[in-house]
Amino acid sequence: METPNRNRRIFITVFILFVALFIYISYDMSSRTTAPWNKPKQLQRALPGELPEKDTLGIDSLLKEVK
Repeated sequence: METPNRNRRIFITVFILFVALFIYISYDMSSRTTAPWNKPKQLQRALPGELPEKDTLGIDSLLKEVK
């Protein structure tokens, strides 16, 4: 009657390892991504200097204004 006890210990060990791995992967993914409500702050963290004051989308690659 030792077999059920041994099988149960193996199951619990594998279950704990699986849950620990899942928690680690979840934490790693969450630390590498940005929440949608923090996206505007992401640009400020990536480029801590001054941001351009005017919109540069109206300028093409040759630095001529697009009409």
